[in-house]
Amino acid sequence: MRITLTRICECAVFMTNRALRRWFVVHKWTSLVCTLFLLIICVTGLPLLFSEQIWDTFVGDDDPPYEVLPPNTPNASLDVIVEKARALYPEQIITNVNPDDDEPAVLVSMAPSWQALEEDKNYPDRNSSHWIKFDARTAKVLKQSRPADAPQKPRTWTGIIMGICNQLHTSLFAGLTGRLFLGAMGGIFVASLVSGTVLYGRFMKRLPFGSVRKDRAARLTWLDLHNLLGVATLMWAMVVGFTGLVNELQTPLFGLWRVTDVRQTLKPYANLPVPSQDHLSSVQAAFNTAAKAAPGNEVTGLSYPGSSFGSPVHYVLWTRGSTPLRARLFTPVLVDARTGALTGAYPMPWYLRFLEISRPLHFGDYGGMPLRILWALLDVVVIGVLVSGLVLWANKRKIATDARLRKLGYELDETDGMPALVGDV
Repeated sequence: MRITLTRICECAVFMTNRALRRWFVVHKWTSLVCTLFLLIICVTGLPLLFSEQIWDTFVGDDDPPYEVLPPNTPNASLDVIVEKARALYPEQIITNVNPDDDEPAVLVSMAPSWQALEEDKNYPDRNSSHWIKFDARTAKVLKQSRPADAPQKPRTWTGIIMGICNQLHTSLFAGLTGRLFLGAMGGIFVASLVSGTVLYGRFMKRLPFGSVRKDRAARLTWLDLHNLLGVATLMWAMVVGFTGLVNELQTPLFGLWRVTDVRQTLKPYANLPVPSQDHLSSVQAAFNTAAKAAPGNEVTGLSYPGSSFGSPVHYVLWTRGSTPLRARLFTPVLVDARTGALTGAYPMPWYLRFLEISRPLHFGDYGGMPLRILWALLDVVVIGVLVSGLVLWANKRKIATDARLRKLGYELDETDGMPALVGDV
């Protein structure tokens, strides 16, 4: 980063007055456009970084304790768990089977029918699906979700606050439109960082790095704080801002994948009838087949034939990388539910892999608690950059561009086309 800033400084020294004014205007307006939304994102991002710890502290888990068993007790067959779920609700279908990532548990999702789930999309307040949580080792039922017709459990203040933070952070309560809007704000934020770096280059050879002129006018103190905090978090803010932009594009990118690669893969099976779940092949064998088809990955879940996303005759098994950096790189595997034969593993296209790779860099969840704390500290510093930028703008919003540049320490030649060299204030 030092080499990059030095090059920017060398170029900025010979920048013309016209170019300097343009960069200043670009930085001012890109910053003003996105600052309010960036403040919302930064503030709401702080509790989301520690959402698991917040839930455990203020809400807790009302699940019954797991049975104490000898170490290395093997898990029960998933086929046993599936049969127990079907025995509990013989008139319903199983939609998904998902082993828990952190606990010895398996979650089995069920519904009256696939048609009922499709009809739920037209009624936001209706949810026909439910789940059963099994102990993965003993296949005993640990917990079940509340029936669809049961009174809703009162929401906790923690749930309300975290839900608001999540909605504001991802979509401003505006769905896909809000996501795309925040993605655009992320792009504008990156533009403001680039233009701010160009302007900061003008100070690089005039002041020692990190200088804060407390003995001068208040505006210079605020400017030096703004510059110092900005350059200290430049690379992090650039990465988080750009990856945030990419993450907001997940809905259209996944939609593109579904209408291109997925549709082409499933085209030969599109008109086949969905077989009865009484005559499907082994779920446990499908997990084993998927693990062999995607070596180095772990199988995270299975969807039954008939889902709107999958095939009418295939189990769709999701696998992901087993290391922290690869934990969001998913590879779907198709196993014929009628015969148990492997149909194929289908790595996602480059744009979805790029999306998945960007997520750990944005969330900071691949290095444990120390990295989350670092992300939170850098987030607070960026809030300081945004606030100091607002203070600089509010104090000088009525001053012309040239006058403001001179007030902030730039010397402008009267000849517009000549290079403007930095001098002392």
